[in-house]
Amino acid sequence: MRVPFLSIIIPAHNEEARLPPSLAEIDRFLQQQPYEAEVLIVENGSQDQTYAVAQAHADSLSYVRALQSPAGQRGKGLAVKQGMLAARGEWRFICDTDLSMRIDELTRFLPPATTGFDIIIASREAPGAVRVGEPTYRHLMGRVNNWIIKLAALRSYEDTQCGFKLFRASVAEDLFGVQRMTGIGFDVELLFIAQRRGYTIKEVPITWYYDPYSTMRLWDDSLNMLREIWQIRRNWRQGYYARRD
Repeated sequence: MRVPFLSIIIPAHNEEARLPPSLAEIDRFLQQQPYEAEVLIVENGSQDQTYAVAQAHADSLSYVRALQSPAGQRGKGLAVKQGMLAARGEWRFICDTDLSMRIDELTRFLPPATTGFDIIIASREAPGAVRVGEPTYRHLMGRVNNWIIKLAALRSYEDTQCGFKLFRASVAEDLFGVQRMTGIGFDVELLFIAQRRGYTIKEVPITWYYDPYSTMRLWDDSLNMLREIWQIRRNWRQGYYARRD
């Protein structure tokens, strides 16, 4: 079986409405590329027909796979980990279902546009980034969370929480193999470990389109982030992120 150049991992929770148009956009994009790719949709604790929609696309498109997280287990971090470790691509891309970053921008993450890096992360805050349609209050909420992250864990990055990230295959298998967080802090956890492993990380400014259905909550999410950063630091001290042979 040939190894695809790219794997796109889509965590999906209650996404029966947004999946079809997003998958159509991804299919259009992939049909224009010279490389082989696969798409893994990981349904995670949905109360709607998300998995049925994902499976229907897998039945009709040979490069699509539909996965489900174990019953009773929820969390975006869990779904992303499952997809990343099941993927086969040389490069593995986390992709939010809402496509708030247009899929065409993925070409700016992949070689030859970006070379010499192990991880490339989309940034809504790096110089050159554009935010479309975002209310001021929502931007301020994001900046509060980012300030907490920079103060407590990762000083070098302007935006760790954007849902579009690309990993070299060997790096993905290393990091996701030891990932423990399943909630809001999994992005920070991965970059925290990656930085200490010495992996090279690049932020790419993107055009980002605001999603009015976002469930971000300022105080709850900020407190959860603080708790999870504390847990990440504790996990590191206790050796839970040691390399696996």
